[in-house]
Amino acid sequence: MADFDKIVADLKQTRDEVKLKIHLGNKDLQDEWQVLEAKWAEFERDAKLSESAEGISDELADAYRKIKAAL
Repeated sequence: MADFDKIVADLKQTRDEVKLKIHLGNKDLQDEWQVLEAKWAEFERDAKLSESAEGISDELADAYRKIKAAL
């Protein structure tokens, strides 16, 4: 019975760790998304198809790909 209790305790600990990582991971992505959305609004407001807009669009494209891959 002690072995079974140990297995259950280990599973519970692993579950709690995974749950926390998922929660923190989602929060990180949510925070990153909010920053990215602010940059998107700035890009839309300021973009005039100039060289400066190209740098921002590359940054946005990379960030969106990163978040999409994380999902």
